[in-house]
Amino acid sequence: MPRRKGAPEVNAGSMADIAFLLLIFFLVTTTIETDAGLDRMLPPMEPPEDIDVVIKQKNIFTVNINRNGQLLVEEEIMDIKNLREAAIAFLDNGGAPSGSPEYCNYCKGKRDASSSDNPDKAIISLKNDRETKYSTYITVQNELVGAYNDLRNREAQRLYGTDFVKMEAEYLNPETPSSVRDELKDKVKRIQELFPQKLSEAETSKNQ
Repeated sequence: MPRRKGAPEVNAGSMADIAFLLLIFFLVTTTIETDAGLDRMLPPMEPPEDIDVVIKQKNIFTVNINRNGQLLVEEEIMDIKNLREAAIAFLDNGGAPSGSPEYCNYCKGKRDASSSDNPDKAIISLKNDRETKYSTYITVQNELVGAYNDLRNREAQRLYGTDFVKMEAEYLNPETPSSVRDELKDKVKRIQELFPQKLSEAETSKNQ
């Protein structure tokens, strides 16, 4: 009988090299998604207990999002496309009487005495339902932050002839020369003080 040949051997000497090359390939080509965040400043330290902070109701702009994504702004149903304009009208109202310490001489609003006294006093209160869609929540946030940026851009154009958003981006860019950043620092701070971003997020509710 003829002698049976053994099973052919597989040369596994290069398998480690092939596996290593595949690993490098997947590491290079794989895209790792990152969650988008919201730029927010931490709230200031709580004032001492012996100091009473009184906030007038007219200085609070309430925005509620229900489980269906509907907006209730100042207790009235509002389309999200009108939210930014309403927020700007509130922040820029300047309702404090002329001659008072709270009077806003750069505000261009209606100066309605029943609305916010000045941008420093104006607070936007945002509240959402636990079942609110994340996309709706982000859209509302963007519109409210956009209202602040529109007003800051207006004042930056008036004072410095440029947009605040561009100026802030250049200031925060680590590649910007330190001499330029030092010059931008005071300008950015001044615009932020004219329209400070006071966006308060209330605790979410279970049902609305």
